[in-house]
Amino acid sequence: MTINPELQGRSYAAGPAYLVGREKIREFSRAVKATHPSHYEVEAAQDLGHRDLVAPPTFAIIVAQLADAQLINDPDAGIDFSRVVHADQRFIHHRAIVAGDELVAELHVDSVRAMGGGAMITTRAEISTTDGEKTATTTSSLLVRGEEQ
Repeated sequence: MTINPELQGRSYAAGPAYLVGREKIREFSRAVKATHPSHYEVEAAQDLGHRDLVAPPTFAIIVAQLADAQLINDPDAGIDFSRVVHADQRFIHHRAIVAGDELVAELHVDSVRAMGGGAMITTRAEISTTDGEKTATTTSSLLVRGEEQ
């Protein structure tokens, strides 16, 4: 199956909210070797003016990938996940993500470019709190390899 070129310009509504928990921040921080005390100790985060633990900048990928899953799982997209290579990821932060945030992401397919038998798909996830406060914008490029001939 080939990638549907009409995906470009499509948007996917925000799915269920993701509740950012203290332990998830600590686990993620350990995994990415983020050592700042604000990722582990509430008092250290509050000393910086935050209400709770601060997530490392790349924590936004968790919510962004939940949004990307809507595209990947859309039968109309024509994407075979076993052929997907994550080519690029970029983050713009509007404010720090902190424990207690309830986040949602609206996904936008910004471009679909045919490449041989495959395609490069660029998506943008607009991540905000359930109250509408913007937290991050992520841009992801996915290379969907063509099938072997």
